[in-house]
Amino acid sequence: MTPARTSPPTDLSRLGLRERKKIKTRTAIRDATYALIEEQGYDATTIEQIADRAEVSPSTVFRYFPTKEDIVLTDEHDALILEELKARPEDEPWTESVRAIMQKAVRLGHDREPEITRLRAHLMVQVPTVRARMMESMSVASHMLAEGIAERTGRDVDSLEVRVYTMSVVAGLAEISRYWAENDFQDDLSELLDRALDVLAHGLTPENT
Repeated sequence: MTPARTSPPTDLSRLGLRERKKIKTRTAIRDATYALIEEQGYDATTIEQIADRAEVSPSTVFRYFPTKEDIVLTDEHDALILEELKARPEDEPWTESVRAIMQKAVRLGHDREPEITRLRAHLMVQVPTVRARMMESMSVASHMLAEGIAERTGRDVDSLEVRVYTMSVVAGLAEISRYWAENDFQDDLSELLDRALDVLAHGLTPENT
């Protein structure tokens, strides 16, 4: 849900030269990928073209991203969002903590790079390989979120309850993105997130007639 083109909101001055170079290279590769996709489409964009635009070698692209789909889907913000979940007030209901950090992730992506957020959502809907890779990556994202939720709830990270809830949140985020794109981005993304989290919190009830 967060932009793949923007470098992470980290104080880069606190990082070593090697880490700053890695971030710069990853950002250049993502920038090049999205620029090419916007110009000529997803299928026409090759790793060789991405490497040329980013001024790196194809082997460098593959060192950072195993596939083109990974370039599109990989976010630098996930670990930071997890840290924010852990830092929420201890007396705050954990479901509200999850809602707060998810809303922040949505705003971070849409406000900083709205056109890229929309393009990513379109690719998830229109490109089968992107959609398939997204499904594969859900288990990684859900495990990261599970760590924070387990800590807040005092449950074991491998408990069935934590695993089911976190996977539901992650899968729900993917469906929000797809729903948003399928409806031509007419809905407010934050409102869609609230609706999805309400379903997880209260279940699915019949609509009023």
